[in-house]
Amino acid sequence: MKQFSIKDIETLTGIKSHTIRIWEQRYSIISPQRTSTNIRYYNDDDLKLLLNVSLLNKRGVKISKIAKLSGSEMETIIMDYHDGSEDNSLQMHKMIVCMLHLDEVGFEKIISSAITMIGLERSVTELIFPFLHQVGVMWQSGSVNPAYEHFVTNLIRTKLIVATDAIGYLNYNKLENPGQKILLFLPAKETHELGLLFANYIFRSKGHHTMYLGADLPDSDVVSVLNTYNPDKIFTSVTTSLHLKTLRRVIDKLSLPDIKIPILISGGILKDHRIELPKNFHKIEKLNDLTPFL
Repeated sequence: MKQFSIKDIETLTGIKSHTIRIWEQRYSIISPQRTSTNIRYYNDDDLKLLLNVSLLNKRGVKISKIAKLSGSEMETIIMDYHDGSEDNSLQMHKMIVCMLHLDEVGFEKIISSAITMIGLERSVTELIFPFLHQVGVMWQSGSVNPAYEHFVTNLIRTKLIVATDAIGYLNYNKLENPGQKILLFLPAKETHELGLLFANYIFRSKGHHTMYLGADLPDSDVVSVLNTYNPDKIFTSVTTSLHLKTLRRVIDKLSLPDIKIPILISGGILKDHRIELPKNFHKIEKLNDLTPFL
């Protein structure tokens, strides 16, 4: 069992600390344990319970009524909410509950329902990426074991691969609108692949041919593939500040005088650091903004 401070719980559930204390006193919603110095702390089960309390309360259920429900009754009510709802906060909450319970079937059902309603592209940008951001916050606070993050990431990864494979190359090389050739890769030591997979899906869905080389590609391999594949554009991404040296190495490698191919580059590191990019590099703020560059 992990231990969370009341500030951790506030960050993860959105419930203010003073509200949590009031609910504890008036409704006995939860009974935190205390350290030897009398500081309250919460465990994994407390976090799961308060996540459910938070969602029910935000959806108009009075706290006095919530207090009479068991944890399993709360989860039943939440999971029975209309799956066709476009309320992303509800869907994200249900995804978090499924993740904490390692409920693959429930997680799959939520994503499939969203894709049916609003399509894969909007599902990723409006639901899945915000969900992964929340998972990242939980991971940084220590409330999520890395195994849980791997669990949901691989389910999403599979969805993107299957959807991309279903597109095939049916639209490529149409005479009235010939597609471009785009090379996609992540540089050495970069392993956050979901953004790259999503970009690959977008390119394919627009009728372009892609050469997907995946994550952790050695620098020397990139240049050799360029000479064989002759792409019209390159897409890559560097996510974390830990890989700042990696980014600079990629820039040096792909900005040589004999490489005039436009390089589309994305990643959180570009927001965290002011990095001057060569003329053939184009920063992508959001992955659904790729179309103008095609």
